[in-house]
Amino acid sequence: MSLAAWQIIALILVAAFINVDRRGLSLTHARPAIVGLICGLILGDINSGLYIGGTFTLMSLGVAAIGGSSVPDYGVATIIACAFAKTTGQGPEVGLTIGLPVGMLGVQMDVLFKICNSFIAQKAQRYANAREFKKMYRLLLICPVMVAVFMAFPTAVALTVGAPVVQTILDILPAWVTGGLSLAGKLLPGLGIAMLLHYMPAKKYFNYILIGFVLSSYIGVPVLGVALLGVALAYKFYQDNEAGMTMGIAGGLEDE
Repeated sequence: MSLAAWQIIALILVAAFINVDRRGLSLTHARPAIVGLICGLILGDINSGLYIGGTFTLMSLGVAAIGGSSVPDYGVATIIACAFAKTTGQGPEVGLTIGLPVGMLGVQMDVLFKICNSFIAQKAQRYANAREFKKMYRLLLICPVMVAVFMAFPTAVALTVGAPVVQTILDILPAWVTGGLSLAGKLLPGLGIAMLLHYMPAKKYFNYILIGFVLSSYIGVPVLGVALLGVALAYKFYQDNEAGMTMGIAGGLEDE
């Protein structure tokens, strides 16, 4: 199965937009879950888009570009994974294993962008010192265009050249290799949840985790139901803390 020309163009534009948006208004902030929904709408497979986007969201939680460091571009990885899951027909698991290396490529592209951006910033600073502000503004417009091109180009190459190559490789590979890719893709959600729990106070609130596990695994409550129960418990926990702080303040005033 191949993508239509308008779908490829739309996905390339999404890759360009999310990287500019992440450094600007942050309407999507390149969140994989949002990107997955958009890709699902474009490709006509919302379920796979949300599955892939949710998996990459779990993997990206706790990952932050602190101090100007570069991190994998999980937004672009979501785009590639959704596209390859659609074109290869191998399901979202194989798409995840193919999309993740492209996200890692975003680290190198981000470093390259920042190197080029430093020269633009220095030139803009000289214009600012000379009070040539119109020239400075025009020069700075290159930055969003550059970051859009830097991520749109590899996405375009992956979608146009990469898809047939990957399809040919998948056709040649034996079943045990493609099965291994599917198994690796199925392990990624578990890895994402493990990373999430690592950054959360899981030991302190283990009882809540256990309640959610029992509801989902043994009673068969859907994920949305477990999430709504979690919101209710979180709100109750917040109310109890607020009441405790109010009583503490009131008791202090009475002692005074």
